[in-house]
Amino acid sequence: MVRVFSPAKLNLYLRVLNKRSDGYHNIITRMQKIDLMDILEFREKGSHVVLKCPGFPQLENNENLICKAVRSLQEETGLNAALEITLHKLIPTAAGLGGGSSNAATTLMTLNKMFALNLSQEKLMAIGTRLGADVPFFIYGDQAWASGIGDHLEKAEKLPHLWCVLVNSRVEISTREVYEGLNLGLTNPIINYSIPQFSTVTEIAEGLHNDLEKVSFGLFPELKVIKKRMLEVGALGALMSGSGPTIYGLFGHESAVQQAVEVFGENKNWFVKAVRPL
Repeated sequence: MVRVFSPAKLNLYLRVLNKRSDGYHNIITRMQKIDLMDILEFREKGSHVVLKCPGFPQLENNENLICKAVRSLQEETGLNAALEITLHKLIPTAAGLGGGSSNAATTLMTLNKMFALNLSQEKLMAIGTRLGADVPFFIYGDQAWASGIGDHLEKAEKLPHLWCVLVNSRVEISTREVYEGLNLGLTNPIINYSIPQFSTVTEIAEGLHNDLEKVSFGLFPELKVIKKRMLEVGALGALMSGSGPTIYGLFGHESAVQQAVEVFGENKNWFVKAVRPL
């Protein structure tokens, strides 16, 4: 049995530049892995591929990105393995934290090693691109600037010492609906933007930006309230990750982190957790 960790991510910066003819959008985003992780277990067992996800039976299907990742490797390499894969889900689903994409990337990398397929990182990233725009990032490294649809990756500097508090109010947001809400036509000019510096905690807090917030906040005004409250309890900066609904705050001191966790943790239906960048 092989047991591996599958980390979540945050978007520290996300600009949507324009809509492409293929229906996707060109973006520029700074992505960062965090120490909130799913656990994946791989066993050679049985006669075919079985996915188990204790507590989340709705994820146990062939459309799960884990199963799609296995099929992609089978098509690419001829791999013929009987597997029982168990996903212990700790990252909230549909949260803007990249859990499904991370699971797919982790599956590709783990099976590549388990079965000595000898596929390069570049090849695994190319396979990952076909599964989802965020998948290549989780193969690439702990932090990166991503452009195109999110599949063109460049090195980013490691973040300084800081904490984050995540708050997910469990509302369901459609990523497609959020992007469509931007109303970017194909003829729209590319937006001018400047890349912020993320060398210090203060620079990170000041550079936080997400073009998708306006749409998601319009659909669910409570998210704007959560962001405002995050700043009130001492966050140096706050932002929605991806298309939401997770809001996170940046903190430079651990004492303020604990206070924020206690404040938001009063709502027992929400997911609230303190995390660190990897």
